[in-house]
Amino acid sequence: MNLTEWARAQGIAPRTAYRWFREGTLPVPAERVGPRTILVNIDANTSPSVTGGLGLYARVSSHGQKADLERQLVRLSQWAAKAGYRVVRIESEIASGMNGGRTKARRLLADPAVTTVVVEHKDRLGRMDVELVEAALSATGRRLVALDEGEVEDDLVRDMVEVLTSLCVRLYGRRSAKSRARKALQAAAADD
Repeated sequence: MNLTEWARAQGIAPRTAYRWFREGTLPVPAERVGPRTILVNIDANTSPSVTGGLGLYARVSSHGQKADLERQLVRLSQWAAKAGYRVVRIESEIASGMNGGRTKARRLLADPAVTTVVVEHKDRLGRMDVELVEAALSATGRRLVALDEGEVEDDLVRDMVEVLTSLCVRLYGRRSAKSRARKALQAAAADD
């Protein structure tokens, strides 16, 4: 199949596919067979996610959900093994989805060996703006795969959930900070 046909079948602009070929980042094997012809070698066992490595990512918000973290990792690993994909990195962490400074997520996204990031739900990667992460991955020839896309199809509903999540995080974060401050003052008073 030629490069243009392959690109259109993948939903990629032909110019982008050609640039990836030129830069050596095309996720499938291809070779130039003429001055204007590039053939993509696609056989039954090759797909964009198979040619590179998978990065599996699982996240929960609190230590009380550690069993769910393990369940996520098992499901992701089983899916990758069943599909026959090569896993190059597995990261899991306990952190808020609103926290942009999650070290393990950053490490996974920065790893050039990971061409496909796999999560159970998109909200495991982040509570808001996951589409921006997808766009950044796509710009470098990589992609995000969510095993369970979720039930919300309407953009307006999804946006409302993100806004409410953001407001709840701020509210509960303030309560938590007040509680920690109160406990610290009580501990200091008890020491006197």
